[in-house]
Parts: sequence; structure tokens; C-alpha cells
Amino acid sequence: MPFFRDLNLSAATAGFVAVLVGFTSSVAIVFQAAQAFGATPAQITSWMWALGLGMGLCSAVPSLILRQPVMVAWSTPGAAVLATAGLAGGFTMAQAVGAFIVSAALIMLVGATGWFERIMNRIPVAIASALLAGVLARFGLQAFAAAQTALPLVLLMLFVYLLGRRLMPRYAVVLTLVAAVGYAVLQGQFNSAAVTLEFARPIFTMPEFSLAATVSLALPLFVVTMASQNLPGVAAIRTAGYNNMPISRVITLTGVATLVLAPFGAFALNLSAITAAICMGPEAHPDPQKRYTAAAVCGGIYVLIGLFGAAITGLLIAFPQELVLAIAGLALLGSIGGGLHAALREDSHREAALITFLVTLSGVVIAGIGSAFWGVVAGALALLIQHFRFRTLPP
Repeated sequence: MPFFRDLNLSAATAGFVAVLVGFTSSVAIVFQAAQAFGATPAQITSWMWALGLGMGLCSAVPSLILRQPVMVAWSTPGAAVLATAGLAGGFTMAQAVGAFIVSAALIMLVGATGWFERIMNRIPVAIASALLAGVLARFGLQAFAAAQTALPLVLLMLFVYLLGRRLMPRYAVVLTLVAAVGYAVLQGQFNSAAVTLEFARPIFTMPEFSLAATVSLALPLFVVTMASQNLPGVAAIRTAGYNNMPISRVITLTGVATLVLAPFGAFALNLSAITAAICMGPEAHPDPQKRYTAAAVCGGIYVLIGLFGAAITGLLIAFPQELVLAIAGLALLGSIGGGLHAALREDSHREAALITFLVTLSGVVIAGIGSAFWGVVAGALALLIQHFRFRTLPP
């Protein structure tokens, strides 16, 4: 198979690191969202089953067909919205599932009509690159902030990474991850008790539709998923150079998958930005045409998470949080640098791109919408003001 010929160690490691970063950085928020609707432990496991299968199949299958790295994840800001609104509104699990279906239908509509892709095609490369750099830079900052609580671990990882970049650039992240895991095990920081072998069982919840749940859950979930997840996700794809990827069809696919899996707990699937940058960068594979293998590996691991539920969840959570933050930041250094280079390259767009980068990096949330959206708005306004041609009135 072409996949096995194209796959190498760095691509497989990039796929694993993407899962490690994407899963452990936000799984607690997903648990909180499920608990906000009164989910039982069995229902929470069902959510992991649905989300794992949805993310895995939506990443692996298109990647293998298109031979391009398609990266799909759950909506982390969407989970945060659900966790807050679920507790405040007192909604049941059935009402929540109904809201998931409404949101999925809206995402399908946006994808099928091509509206979102047409809007994204009008955003200048400098703004899109600055948006991506702003999203990723937060993980770069967190990598070095982790030194406050785990200085020896972070210093070891930084040293191995820099040495690997000098001697074996293709395997720098691989060597860093191996050294970090070895250090954590030797120091007793790997929580092996969290790992239990158990298959996940899907639990079906009959949806219940209500106006209150649509207004309070479905619409906010749709808005934040499109603005805070799909927007930087497309920016990651464009910045990596995959300009012929069928964005609208992939977004439609995420809507269909969410619709099918919503009764089992899949609240929102969308394009990924952070984990996409890991699998789309040169660290994953020196040949851009073979980086799809990293996304396919990532998708395969997500499927295993869905099937084995608690076992894989426990394995990923067993890693120290500082290790996860540090490996994410180091793996994204190349993407952050590339994004900043593309954003600031043109003098005419430099200030607008810098504004986009800083607003996105700030993490500001206005009207429940995250900084990725407001970064693009701020950058677009800056471009408009700087380049708008004012008519001069005749004397």
C-alpha cells in the first residue's frame, strides 16, 4: 500500500503527539460538559466512543483518499460553552442531544453551500498566517511556562530538542518525546494506575428538541465552532500550502458525522488548527505530499480511543501535564515561526497582521466568541482603514 511506503517514524510520532496534545489539553472540559447534563460514567464513556470514532474516521479516511493531511477534532470552545450553559439552563441530556443535531445541521448547511470557504478565500494570506501564529503561540508560551513547576523536565526536553535539530532534524520531536517519557517513568511521574483495560459501549439518547435548547445551546455551539475552530483550522491548511483541499466538503463531512453520532455524545466535530499544525509541518515529514500519513496515524489512534474508551483515556492522562505542554510547544515551533514569517513578510500588510496576531494571542472572549474570530475582525478593519481609497471632492 502507498500509505506504508510513505509512512516514516517522524510522521507516526507526529500523529501520536497530535493526539496526546489535542486529547489531554481539553478532555477535562469535555467531561465537564457531559456532567453539566447529568451524564453517568457510562454516558461519559459513550461520549468518548462517539468523539473518538468521529474524529478518527473524519481524519483518517479523507487523508487516505485525498493524500492530504485532513485533521478533525472536537470543539474545545464548544465544550466550554456547553459546560457553562448546561449548568445554567438545567438542560437534560436529551435536550442537549437535540441541540447537537441542530448545530450539526447548520454546519452541514454552511459546508454544502460553500459560504464559509468563499469567505475564507477572501482573507489575505498575511492575516490568515497571523491568525494561525497567534493560536499556536499560546502553546509555545505554555511550553516554557511549564518550567515553573517542572524545570528539570522542560530543560531536558529543550536540550534534547535542540540537539536533535542539530544532529537529526527529522527526528528531533521523536527523540524529545522518548527522553521526556523516560524521565517521567524514572521519576515516578507516570500515573500507571490511571490505565485500565476496558471497551467502550455506546449509549443511545433519544433527542428532544426545544426552542430554549436551540437558542441557549445549539446556536452558541455552532457559532463558536465555526469562529474559534474552523476559522483557524482553514488558516492552518492554507498556511501549510494545501490550497486545493476541498474545505467545504470536509466541513460538510464533519457536520454529517456529528449528526450521526450526536445521540451517542458527539457534540461538535470540526477542523483542527493546533494538532493540524503538528501533522502538516516539516517535522512530520520532509515531503508535503506524504504528510497525510501523520494525519492518518492520528485518526487511527483516535479510533482506538473510541473503541477502548477508558483504557486509552487513562494512558494519555497518565502523562504529566508539563510533558504535554512542553512537547506541544516544541513541536509547534516551526509552524509558529513559519506563520510569523508569512504574516510579516509584506510591508503593506505587516501592521494589520501584527494586530491580528496580538488580538488572537490575547485569548480575549467577547460575546462568547473566542479571540481567533476577533483577531481576523481586527486585522480586516486595520487593512480596510490603511488601504481604503478616499474620494477627494472637486474644488
